[in-house]
Amino acid sequence: VQLQASGGGLVQPGGSLRLSCAASGFSFDYYTITWFRQAPGKEREGVSCIRRSDGYKYFAGSVKGRFTISRDNAKNTVHLHMNSLEPEDTAIYYCAAGGFSPILSSWASAGAYDYWGQGTLVTVSS
Repeated sequence: VQLQASGGGLVQPGGSLRLSCAASGFSFDYYTITWFRQAPGKEREGVSCIRRSDGYKYFAGSVKGRFTISRDNAKNTVHLHMNSLEPEDTAIYYCAAGGFSPILSSWASAGAYDYWGQGTLVTVSS
């Protein structure tokens, strides 16, 4: 089982990045995929989730309207499209896979996820 996160880097405020999460070794279609992030000195937080089966999407309030999420089950990949980036978005971003269909109160619960990627660093700075 492997989740490979990629696409991080250094970007100026107002810029965009696309993160990718490539999965292998498990039945991707049956898993919800969520992006979390952890900034220095802060707790890990849920950023965005795309639910298995119906593709329903959740977003943290701090990124709503700026980030979008998409999945390609044929390629076992989820993308996080990040626009209008702010310095506060600086963090290590992780993708996680969970074999459940979350609701609003559960999608950002890190303990509910079965598999985790290694993380990719996003730095927003001028």
